[in-house]
Amino acid sequence: MASGEKTYDPFPRGDFPVGVRTVEAHDPARNRRFPCEIWYPASAQHARQDIREDTQDSFTISFPPDALPRRQMAVRNAEARPGKYPLVLFSHSSGGGRRQSSFLCTHLSSHGYVVAALDHSELVAPELARKADETPEQRSARAEAWIANRVPDVRFLLDYVLNKGASHLGCEVDANRVGIVGHSFGGWTALAAPERDRRIRAIVALAPAGASQRKSGIIPVTLTFDWGRDVPTLYLVADGDTALPLAGMYELFERTPSRKQMLILRRADHCHFMDNIEEVHEAVRKMSYPGAEEMRPIEELTSGEQTYLFVRGLTLAHMDAALRGQQDAQGFLASDLERDLRERCVDAFQKMT
Repeated sequence: MASGEKTYDPFPRGDFPVGVRTVEAHDPARNRRFPCEIWYPASAQHARQDIREDTQDSFTISFPPDALPRRQMAVRNAEARPGKYPLVLFSHSSGGGRRQSSFLCTHLSSHGYVVAALDHSELVAPELARKADETPEQRSARAEAWIANRVPDVRFLLDYVLNKGASHLGCEVDANRVGIVGHSFGGWTALAAPERDRRIRAIVALAPAGASQRKSGIIPVTLTFDWGRDVPTLYLVADGDTALPLAGMYELFERTPSRKQMLILRRADHCHFMDNIEEVHEAVRKMSYPGAEEMRPIEELTSGEQTYLFVRGLTLAHMDAALRGQQDAQGFLASDLERDLRERCVDAFQKMT
């Protein structure tokens, strides 16, 4: 390495301040209006405004019901930094929403990515909402409708951002460098989408659904992995996932037909891939939820700070390697990742192929 050359490090925040905008995208084919969140590199005039509490964005959420307003490390409606950037789509879990993992979306944008997420159809279409006193047949039909709309949702989002969304920002999106990240039901969405859309070139699946064995109450999704091409895939999963256990993650990993890696975070559960892990985990633990009775108190689990390092750094490295073709990112992913994480006090291990 030449003197003064910077070593590749995907864990710290990037050099760009981050802007965020909310747009409403109308899908005339299904007559639905989707709230979309788009994160992007902001101009230099917004430097540090995204990390200061008095200037960064805040928003409210519906779950947990008594949650305080949240902040994300982005500036609302900031001026964009001109340029052409890779695009990453984010797909939320069945109980989440477009802003459920802003810790990750803002990190990617700080490193020069445009990131887009929408509230999926089950959140915006009244006919797909849960109803009181549903019969088993009605509940099954609703679940099938949720499943049927997931991939069309992300394909609509991709079309929207490529055709219209970037024009709202003042920067360009590179249609040849598109990745997708998803958590849980969204992880299944990320793994299912490449079969229907060849524009997707990289995947990060966070504790994805789709294994053949599932607990009662888990959405009955399946995967064929009929991609017809190499789509580099990274699995980031939790060793103590009570909703989608580790055995199912191993099954999906073994079936994945592309270049692949899997990292497993120790002392972590299913909610460890969302903002405000501690708050959300304890709220879910009190619910009637698949695996809730097995969930350990959050005090016994890995902290949010350690988890966010794990998810942010590895996701960024995977996208840098797959979408940007960065040799230093490829070298990092081929290195001793367990050691690199341990040096940052993150306890994780890698499943070898």
